[in-house]
Amino acid sequence: MNIASRKNEMSAVNLQQDPHRIRGSREKVLEVAIGREVRSYRKQQGITVADLSATTGLSIGMLSKIENGNTSPSLTTLQALADALSVPLTSFFRGFEEDRQAVHTKAGEGVELERDGTRANHQYNLLGHIGANASGVIVEPYLITLSDKSDIFPTFQHAGIETIYMLEGEVDYRHGDNVYKLQPGDTLFFDADAPHGPEVLVKLPAKYLSVISYPQNT
Repeated sequence: MNIASRKNEMSAVNLQQDPHRIRGSREKVLEVAIGREVRSYRKQQGITVADLSATTGLSIGMLSKIENGNTSPSLTTLQALADALSVPLTSFFRGFEEDRQAVHTKAGEGVELERDGTRANHQYNLLGHIGANASGVIVEPYLITLSDKSDIFPTFQHAGIETIYMLEGEVDYRHGDNVYKLQPGDTLFFDADAPHGPEVLVKLPAKYLSVISYPQNT
């Protein structure tokens, strides 16, 4: 499906994040960090807000305020939540104390490593990696290079969502039953669980960015 055929569908989608939104200091305060951890532990254990309310004696409205960072819970309240969720009280402060990582990779310094396509002479350079993090998502950015030594390999399959941005060259890229002609500046965004990969190497050398994202527990 190309972009033009999705205009009506996309116009009806209410995107939940605004990349231009200015983040205020509120997102850094302790209450927000505590609320995020309470919600995370509750969901990990499959506990509803109503269940947690019944266990702790806190109202559903109060729990909602805590999880959204709209109130400052007392130590007594936090201890009740910790007991109900079977976690140490200090675990609620983890997000507030946690360092936020950034990885800066200079041009030409990406780590070359082997993946499924390496045997087909596809060169992979990992541009950065952050392991376990507060977002719950792992993101792997690769610079992939195809040369006249490369073979086609249209049967990659792995968990997650992948985004390809074509930098140079030209390939016909298969995803499931469809083939897309990728030229510099083109983007392909897809479910990576379907068979995918370059099917025809039209113009070489070819380079594209591949960004793969998947849940930490995959």
